[in-house]
Amino acid sequence: MAIIDTLDALEAIYSPTPVAASTAKVSDRLTPDYRRLVEASPFLALATVGPEGLDCSPRGDAHGLVVIADERTLILPDRRGNNRIDSLRNIVRDPRVALLFLIPGSGTTFRVNGRAVISAEPVLLERLAIDGKAPRTALIVTIEECYFQCARAVMRAGLWDAGAQVDPKTLPSAGAMLAAITEGEVGGAAYDEAWPARAAASMW
Repeated sequence: MAIIDTLDALEAIYSPTPVAASTAKVSDRLTPDYRRLVEASPFLALATVGPEGLDCSPRGDAHGLVVIADERTLILPDRRGNNRIDSLRNIVRDPRVALLFLIPGSGTTFRVNGRAVISAEPVLLERLAIDGKAPRTALIVTIEECYFQCARAVMRAGLWDAGAQVDPKTLPSAGAMLAAITEGEVGGAAYDEAWPARAAASMW
């Protein structure tokens, strides 16, 4: 097994160096075009790091995923979830975050690296309420660098192609996976049966 364990060895494989288009796109703030990408996205992956390791968590919201407070500040409501709060635990101890925004139908993705704090300010949370339900906290992300990512990965994946969609019935259900990993103590058919109504009642 050929392990690459030095930067010199790595850079020798990935030569020549990046073309100007790969580096000139980096900004320390949202440009007008970058703002449009953020506004168009209903989904992002949030990456954090903490003493126990790394975490990457999905975030989605059809009502406006983030609030753009200014060209260097994004506000991300923490909508209802499973209460593991892995990402939030990490941010309390290490503010570094990375966001990857996806835009349905577009191959372009958008990346943000920066630092976050967790706010429980009542006035802010009420501003972020949906159907009268405010999030318990919100992330305030200060952008350190941001840039668009070329479309190759999405194109290779065929992510938005109808013919590439996977039939959910061919995959194990949440109930089945829980039952298998807990030897039947949690999950099962009853879990799957109750899930749609439970999700609908606890979306916000």
